[in-house]
Amino acid sequence: MTATPSNSAESTATSQDYFTDALQRTFLFLDTLLDRGNNYLEHLDQGTPPLLKFEHEVVLDGGTLAEPCNYALLRLVPPPEYAVNPQARPVVVVDPRAGHGPGIGGFKLDSEVGMAMRAGHTVYFVTFRPEPQDGQTLTTVMHAEAQFLEAVIARHPQSRAKPVVIGNCQAGWAMMALNATRPELFGPLMIMGAPVSYWAGSSKLNPMRYAGASLGGSWLASLTGDLGADRFDGVHLVENFEKLNPANTLWNKYYNLWASVDTESERFLEFERWWGGYFRMTGSEIESIVENLFVGNRLARGTMNEGGQTIDLRQITAPVVVFASWGDNITPPPQALNWIIDTWGDERAIAAAGRTIIYVLHESVGHLGIFVGGDVARKEHDQLVTSLDVIESLPPGLYEMKLKPKAGLDHMRWKELEPGDYTVHYEYRTMADIVALNPEGREEEAMFSTISKVSEANAAFYKTWVRPWVKLMATREVGDAMGKLNSMRMQRQLFSDQFPLAGVIREQAKLARRHRVELADDHPLKKIEQDMARRISDALNQFRDKRDAQTVESTRQMFGPQGLGAWIKPDVSDADVASARAERELESFRESALLQITEGGFAEAVCRIVLAGMVSVGSFERRSLRLARLLAQLPDKTHEGAQPTDWIRLLKEQARITAVAPIEALNALEQLLPTPSSRENALAISAAVMMIEPTLANPRSEIIEFLMGTLGADPQRVIALARKLTESLDTPATPTPSVAVAKKAKPAARKRKG
Repeated sequence: MTATPSNSAESTATSQDYFTDALQRTFLFLDTLLDRGNNYLEHLDQGTPPLLKFEHEVVLDGGTLAEPCNYALLRLVPPPEYAVNPQARPVVVVDPRAGHGPGIGGFKLDSEVGMAMRAGHTVYFVTFRPEPQDGQTLTTVMHAEAQFLEAVIARHPQSRAKPVVIGNCQAGWAMMALNATRPELFGPLMIMGAPVSYWAGSSKLNPMRYAGASLGGSWLASLTGDLGADRFDGVHLVENFEKLNPANTLWNKYYNLWASVDTESERFLEFERWWGGYFRMTGSEIESIVENLFVGNRLARGTMNEGGQTIDLRQITAPVVVFASWGDNITPPPQALNWIIDTWGDERAIAAAGRTIIYVLHESVGHLGIFVGGDVARKEHDQLVTSLDVIESLPPGLYEMKLKPKAGLDHMRWKELEPGDYTVHYEYRTMADIVALNPEGREEEAMFSTISKVSEANAAFYKTWVRPWVKLMATREVGDAMGKLNSMRMQRQLFSDQFPLAGVIREQAKLARRHRVELADDHPLKKIEQDMARRISDALNQFRDKRDAQTVESTRQMFGPQGLGAWIKPDVSDADVASARAERELESFRESALLQITEGGFAEAVCRIVLAGMVSVGSFERRSLRLARLLAQLPDKTHEGAQPTDWIRLLKEQARITAVAPIEALNALEQLLPTPSSRENALAISAAVMMIEPTLANPRSEIIEFLMGTLGADPQRVIALARKLTESLDTPATPTPSVAVAKKAKPAARKRKG
């Protein structure tokens, strides 16, 4: 009888604590939104500068060029604790111009910019201003970015290596287009979350690609640019991004802030400061982007023409690294990777042409997390930046970069060649591996060919009959006013310290901080709150899924083979076109390779054995390639007075031959290695590079064991030679910059000579 009042009092106290906490969180939440509005207005007053974590200086202003544009090249000043290695190649980060302002790639220490600085590289950043120059086009921007790279190269004469270029999202395809036209300016090109194959994907991975069909193609983007008097407001692109995930846009990001306002405010404000910066393009720029990329898919197809020049991605000669994620609903892996199939058609064609393409897949990180997420920065970005020397040393071909934890690998030799907590493998991949990434296949891309043709007809009609009237009436002043009234801007501008009740909110927020009541996560009412939040989020996700399913279905009905596709036939599959071209080129490559199959000697034979061994294993290890660079400093003992051989160059040359004539290349080993001693030495060096000595009992040594039989070599002598060779090396130091490898290799070479 006496327990009831006690329980009732306890329940009342518990409820009071919860509602006090909820009220305090509400005022702190509103206080944070006021800060967001103030940040937005302050950023506008400052001229919306790039939101970089680092101090910077302007190197070259695109507004001063012969063809002016709103881009500029910055040099980022590293923190004092980050020492710059003057011998390390420069890194150039290019941020996307997709509605927002610049800075996403460098407003955190744990970002691609921060990781490059930490590795000792001088980092440059390509930024842009809110307003474009009148008459600015994509060609104008390409010419400016080419001059930026020329300026970077001129500032680093001591570095023989060309700059590493990192292109984020939209800047990824822009850098690929520039690289294809000016390949002499580029070192390795890293494209992060960059959509290149716009027709690729599936109804589940990225329903965004179907939206263009429901709007009739590119004409609406042209109309929007014309209504702004040759200005397209980036806020429209941001709105499209937000519509992709209404649960996050309308509920989750605000609930998460309210629920954890004591710890989330700073992160929320940091991101919203960037997310709320809306930049504009010229009408010509957005029209070219939509017609050539979003709808036309012309860059991946090799039919994009810019400035009178057709852009062919096969002209890119430097290694290309593609970063994609399964958690990215803007650029899922098929959109990031299928250009490889449509450009090359066959992985052997990549190797035969001397090209190297590497892709990295993350399991879960979202689109923006690719550029700034700490999880990615500490892992994938770190390993990419510290693997630049290896990426350029890889034999030509198609690879997937895999990271494996070093924990538990106590037996692993030469750990010092692997910086960080991971060992890196470059696994051989084929076109079939990329096709398999898309669970729905590529058949539906034919429908987007039909959509593109309908879009071209609609665009032609608009430009001929509607555009002249729109341009006659549109003014810049009206376009500017309409942009300022956009809801994305208004929600920030109206809820700032100019809001009539801002003073009350600020005062209540101060009181809440002073008398804060915080509850445990397992509080019963807090659990009810969290359950309600999940239900709201789930409901919005269900709405999104139904909306997307309806868009997909209506697109299929209208443009599929039972709709307009029956009359407006799609083009031949780009993959089929590329495959047929690759077949012809491979036959030509093969004829040329067979003429060289017996040319060379000891060094060429070692390269062929290593390549055959790595193909049989299925991957190259980063340690193997760095070990090969150390072993490369050792002289060839088969010839008196022989000098160290450029093994990396030979490895690349022999990879082109073995790609088209693998059997003939191995059959020619007897001619390249005429004596028993040369055969045993070649097998020993190959075993050392593949790290399968000293016993050769590892299953990975099958190719060596096979060749020992065909070449008549003594297994025990090969084992002894391999052991002696590797034992002659000092314990190698971690060679992060390429110069470090050479410096460490010289003492090892002198010891061997002695």
